[in-house]
Amino acid sequence: MRNLVFIAFILILSACTTIKVPKATGGSKSDGIVELSYEYGMFESPQVDWNEALSTAVRRCAAWGYSTAESFGGTISRCQSYNSYGNCVRNFVTMKFQCID
Repeated sequence: MRNLVFIAFILILSACTTIKVPKATGGSKSDGIVELSYEYGMFESPQVDWNEALSTAVRRCAAWGYSTAESFGGTISRCQSYNSYGNCVRNFVTMKFQCID
């Protein structure tokens, strides 16, 4: 019984909404593209801070000599890990930003 209560408690905690701030994970200075990504688990309901992501992209673009950045729109989501039932338990989400003069 204790194990069941403990598992239920862990599931409730992990199902909580979490705020994710995408971090720079790739890009190309010559193409003027910045890639920002975040991860989340199977039971998470992430709320993404896209304003902070844009600020990060603008800073990265400024370091490359561009004046600002804007998102291409949309995200690319890939499953990083599956459980034994074939369900995705870890997602990796990326959004691309274009550096602009």
